[in-house]
Amino acid sequence: MTPGGAVVENNGIGYDIMMPAGQEFPGGIGQEVRIYTHMHVREDDISLFGFRTKEELEAFELLIGVSGIGPKVGLSVLSTLSVYELKIAVMSDDSKTISKTPGLGPKGAKKLILELRDKLDFEEFEQAEPMDFAGDLPAEDSVAVTAQGLVSLGYSRSEAMMAIKKVENAAEYSPEQLLKKALTKLI
Repeated sequence: MTPGGAVVENNGIGYDIMMPAGQEFPGGIGQEVRIYTHMHVREDDISLFGFRTKEELEAFELLIGVSGIGPKVGLSVLSTLSVYELKIAVMSDDSKTISKTPGLGPKGAKKLILELRDKLDFEEFEQAEPMDFAGDLPAEDSVAVTAQGLVSLGYSRSEAMMAIKKVENAAEYSPEQLLKKALTKLI
């Protein structure tokens, strides 16, 4: 096991699988594991990319489907952001958060958002409490005011929305109360 992958043995053959860095490997040495893989074939190379969940694999395949995004940058995106954080960043048009990915600049992040907006599954957000990801809520809405306040403090829109989402019953608080509670979730 390494920070960026593992060698997995199957029937006496070792497969070197690259995985998102910073994630805990789904098993230990000598244990049986299930890894969802994508085999990337080029003229001069065959590489295996592995993920703990099908959702990560699907997100990876969508990422590498964006022109200009190769498998290493796609893996880097999933090393920097979880699938959930990626969805929030795409939904809130937050290229600042996505461009924190090594190997992906602001232009690439904007292109990624543009191409993924229609392809990612946002069903989990539709079932949750309505939140302002696009800045369309009225100014008196405490969630929208708090999100704008966090953005003005230098946090990205997706960081602000994730912090607010962590606060239980966020819509019941005044903007001042919600801002204090959301700030504690960012620390």
